[in-house]
This record gives sequence, C-alpha cells and structure tokens, in this order.
Amino acid sequence: MTWASRSISNTVTRTGVFLKEKLWIWPIIAVLILSVIGFGVRHAIETTIKANVSSGLQSLVTLETEMLKKWFAVQESTAESLANDAQVRQTVYQILQPGAVTNSSPSGGSAKDLHSQLATELAAAMAAHDYVGFIVADKSKRIVSSSHAALIGEQDIPEYESFLDRALDGDTIVSPPFPSVVMLKSDDGRNRMGVPTMYVCAPIRDTSFQIIGVLGMQIRPDREFTQILQLGQVGSSGETYAFDSEGLMISNSRFDEQLILLGLLPDRPQSRSMLELMVRDPGVDMTQGDRPEVRRSQLPLTKNAAEALAGGSGIDVDGYRDYRGVTVIGAWTWMPKYGIGVTTEVEAAQAFRPLVILQRTFLLIYLLLILSAIAIFVFMVVVARLQRQARAAVIEAQQLGQYTLEGKLGEGGMGVVYKGRHSMMRRPTAIKLLHADRIDENSIKHFEREVQITCQLNHFNTIAIYDYGRTPEGVFYYAMEYLDGIDLQELVRKYGPQPESRVIHILLQICNSLYEAHSKGLVHRDIKPANVMLNRRGCEPDVVKVLDFGLVKAMEPQTPVAMQGRGTLTGTPLYMSPEAIQAPLSVDARTDIYAVGAVAYFLLTGEPVFAADGLTELCQKHIDEAPVPPSNRGNTHVSSDLEDAILSCLEKSRAKRPQTARDLAQLLLRCKEAKRWTMEDGDRWWGRHERSSGATSRSDVSTNASAAVEATLDLTQLANEPDDPS
Repeated sequence: MTWASRSISNTVTRTGVFLKEKLWIWPIIAVLILSVIGFGVRHAIETTIKANVSSGLQSLVTLETEMLKKWFAVQESTAESLANDAQVRQTVYQILQPGAVTNSSPSGGSAKDLHSQLATELAAAMAAHDYVGFIVADKSKRIVSSSHAALIGEQDIPEYESFLDRALDGDTIVSPPFPSVVMLKSDDGRNRMGVPTMYVCAPIRDTSFQIIGVLGMQIRPDREFTQILQLGQVGSSGETYAFDSEGLMISNSRFDEQLILLGLLPDRPQSRSMLELMVRDPGVDMTQGDRPEVRRSQLPLTKNAAEALAGGSGIDVDGYRDYRGVTVIGAWTWMPKYGIGVTTEVEAAQAFRPLVILQRTFLLIYLLLILSAIAIFVFMVVVARLQRQARAAVIEAQQLGQYTLEGKLGEGGMGVVYKGRHSMMRRPTAIKLLHADRIDENSIKHFEREVQITCQLNHFNTIAIYDYGRTPEGVFYYAMEYLDGIDLQELVRKYGPQPESRVIHILLQICNSLYEAHSKGLVHRDIKPANVMLNRRGCEPDVVKVLDFGLVKAMEPQTPVAMQGRGTLTGTPLYMSPEAIQAPLSVDARTDIYAVGAVAYFLLTGEPVFAADGLTELCQKHIDEAPVPPSNRGNTHVSSDLEDAILSCLEKSRAKRPQTARDLAQLLLRCKEAKRWTMEDGDRWWGRHERSSGATSRSDVSTNASAAVEATLDLTQLANEPDDPS
C-alpha cells in the first residue's frame, strides 16, 4: 500500500469516527447538502419560471399589439370608406370651393346647409363606430368643416399637425390620444377642454385621384382603445399600457388610486393617468414612502420606455423599476406607424412568488436542521457530562464491578491504574481505567486492542491480563496481575549500573517474552527500562515482567493501516531504532532487538546510548552516529563478549543485528558472565533493598522521567530518509 493510499485510508477512517461520534454534525451536513441542492433547485426553478414568464409576457404584449393593429385597421378602413363615399366626397367638394366656408355655395346652398348635409351623411357611420365628431381639413390644414363649430376656420392647430400631415401625404392613420382643443364631455358629464381624444384620418381625393383634403373621425380613447389595453391585466399587479413618443402615458394605469396617493396624479374626481403621467423612473420605490430628489421632468424614462422609443422591442425578467419605482418585469414593443409604445408589466414579487415560497421553505428547513443540530449537540453535551459524572462516581465509590479499588498506583496520558481486589478471589490486582474525560472511539479501540494483544501472550515474563469489561456507567477497564517490584529505570536511578551477570539474567527474560510476541507476528515498539518490571514472585527473585503492549504492531501485511501508527513515530526516542524513526510502518522484530540493546547499555552504564540537547538531534544520532562502546563510558567494566552482543543489537542495519530474540539469547548465554547471577544473589539483593527500594506495583502506565519523551512525533520534524533496504 502506497503512502498516498494509506493517507487516504486514514483520512476516511478518521472522518468516519468523527461523524459517528459527533452526531450533531449530521444536521449541519444536511444543511450544507440541502444548500447545494437548494441552490441547484432554485436555479432550475428560477430559470424555468423566468422562461415561462418571459414567454407569457412576450405572448401577451404581442397579442395586445395585434389587437390594437386590428382595431386600428378597422378604424382606418372605416375612415377610407367614408372618405371615398360619393356623397361625402361631393359634399366635401362643395365645402372646399372658395368662400364656401362662410358664404353660400355655388350650388345655391348656404355653408351651414353644407355642414349639416355632411354631418347627416356621416351620422350613420358615427353611430355605428362610436365616433364622437369629425373634421374636414383642406391642403393648408385649415378646418373647413367639423362637428365642433368652434374648429371651423381654424388652421395649423399644433395637436393636429402630425396626423394631418400624414393624411395629406396619402396615409390613412390613427393618431395617438391627445388632449382635446375644444369642449368635450368628460366622464363626469361636464364639458371641458383637455379631454383625451384621438382621430382616424383618411385623405380625400378628387376625380383625378389627387388629394384635396382630409377627413378625420373623432374617437374617445377611453372606450375601445383603453379597453383593449386593459385586457392585459395579469393577476393583482400586471398591466398593459401605452405611451407616446414623449414618454407620456396615453392609456389608463390600473394603479390610478395609488398614483393619487403617491402625488403622481392630481387629487380630484375622475383623475386619470391618461395624458397626465410621464413614464419615468423615480429611482426609488415610492410605494415604500421614498421620494425622488428631483422633479419628475428631470427623471430618466423607465427602461422599457427608453428602449421602446429607441425603436426596439425587448423583454426583461431580471427586474427594473416602473413609473412608481416598483421592481417589475416586462416586455415592450414600438409601433412606428402610430408612434405608440405598448408594454406589459408584472411586479417581480408576484411573478416570482413560487420562487419566494420555495426560498422560504428551504429557509425553514435550514432553520429546523440547525435547531436540530443545536438540540442534539446540547443533548450530547448533557449526556456526556452525566456519563462523566457517573464514571467519576463509580471510581469515587471505589467499586468497579467485581473489583474493589484500594488506591491509585499510577497515571498516564490515556489511563489511570489502581490497586484493587477481586471481591470473590481476594487476589491483589492492578486495574487500568480509561480516563473518564478522554473516552472516545479512538481511545476505546486502542484500549481494547491493548487488552486483546496482551491476552494472546502467555509467557511467564509477560504481564498477565485477568479480566476486561465495561461498567453500566461506561467505565472501561481491564484487570492484570499486580506487580510489587521496581522498573529498570528506577533500579538504575536508585542503585546505579548493574553487574553483568544480573544484566544478562534480566535480558534473557526480556528475550523470552519478546520471542513469544515475535512468534505471533507482534512487535512491541516501546521496549525501554520503564516498561520492564523486576519483581520477587513467590520464592523466586528477579523475575522480569514486560509491560505496555499498547503500541504493539502486527507484522502481517493485512493489518489495518489505522492500527499501524498512521505514519508517525511511535515509541521512546532514547531507545528507538533508526528504522522506527525513518519508516515507522516498516518496523519488525529487529526493531525490538535494537531497543533491548539500548536497555542493556543503560543497565550497564547508567546512561542512554545517545544524549542530545533536542529531540531532532537525538533521533539523528540514532540514524547516523555509532554508539560509544559501554566499556569506554566512565569506569564501566564490560566483558568483550557481552559488549559485542550489545553493539550488535545497536547496528544501524537490521541485517547486521541478531535476527530474533532467541538469537540474542544465544549470544547472551555464550557470555562468560551468563548464569553467574544465582537465586541466592537475587535473594540477598532483595533482602537488602526491598524495604529501601520503595518498590511499588507497576502497570503498563509509565510515570517516570523517560515517559515524558514518549512519542507520537510528526515525521516532518525529523530526517525522512528511506529505510535501509537490507
């Protein structure tokens, strides 16, 4: 397995553990996932809604425009028919004779009679098409006849200029609405000027088809024209309206009452937006109480009006401000023949209401998930606190299942060890507990693995496990044999370097324990003086017990990477082999052989193999520097055969070390001091020192100075060179 694949596997494992423990994180993850989904759904729905709305607006403005065109065509056809009617033409010919407007006609009739005759001839058409008046103008644009007597004889009326010019050029045309220049009845039945009106005009031709005048039929725009546009009202805010080339609204808005309240229309009866309201952008939403800072005449046209007047059709579903400043979406077109712009608009809030509902729904779900995460987190905190209190209460009560706790023996980073007794067997026992405040998935797995591995080992020189369990309160523990002795670190600290014969006696027992472990494919990885206990067991002195198999590594390739140290240094640097520093995942039985040699060196000299000012320097010495022979350290006397055995263990290349613990034991047995340490020697030593030694029980929790440098060191702190291929 490559380093990259191991790293990925470790990441996945740690992530899985984290998610399993942190249940409250799932709602947060759900929020994140829902956010991504929500964004995608919102985008898809928004795109669909915009496409549908765009299509609907475009269809509506097209429909309204086509309806207006057909209505205009009907009006134009009617006007042409009347202008080409033989009787009408004959009467107009007479009216157009010089002096006919004010004097008697050449045929003997008075001008008044001619005007009455023309009115009679047009009466049927006016009634059928709801015309409210007529005018006849000559080529000089002088009104020669009209249903409004006040207009007769008037010339160059500004409001009539544009459509009379078009008609005199030969076009039949419908004018945009404009304020009347004569008295007309308004909606309230009163006669007044400025009432909205419009004309449909057709040229009048003589017998040689030459244009001699114009016939104009007067239309009330607030009837059919405005009614057609009002058909484009959509929902509660949609409307269709028309405007002229100056940006003046020439139809009625559906918001006239609101426009009065906003001050955009005068507050008087029958006030209408037609010919009163400029289609300009106030720059603020006036319906929210805001007001522009300049006069309305200085404001720019709304987007739809500006683009329509530029001669284009368009659509905007992203939103722009209408004449009230409200954000709307709309479609528009320009009718160049008539000089009229037509637009259909809907407030964006109404058009996208389904999208708003969707957003609110997602926000509600987000809120509920976040509240769920908070509730779960609080629940977990409370439960964890109660569990810690329960575990602490169990320990304080000094009762752990079948075991009674008598006193604390030691404490380490992960656990604490108590002396206890089984309630039935009354046997002294060392009981290791996980720290109540440090229980998590990783620590439990590590704890269980330590027990499972140690239970596989049955050698007399390996500490024995009696029991393992978990109380109802969640306290994890295991019981092991109680060791009333002294570890090798304390032995040297208190009593100095040990004689060769005793060192060999101790090393042989360590080799026996390790050989069994190595035979089962297990590497201890943390052999050091503090992890070897020297005891008096029964009647036999100097019995060695190897402790702390918590860092053990299985050598089989199928061992999960997560159980192999995750690519970091694991062990105690004073006794660590070069390969354990450079390639922690490649350690094997020969790694423990190196550590045994370093322990032997310490027992004989009272000093570690290497000393350094810093951790990096210490590790580098293990990699590069040859150790000073024990016989050259101070006043130490070491026989050559034992020294050779120790130095062979400390070789940088694993191939040059003893390959198994049994090979090392054979080397030690060939030393001349082997088997010189007798039971009597041990009894005498224990007899002299047992009381003064302060010997106490040891478990697999280190409590001395060397434990302070126990490691899990990031490889980036050290040289990262490949392992010796030998």
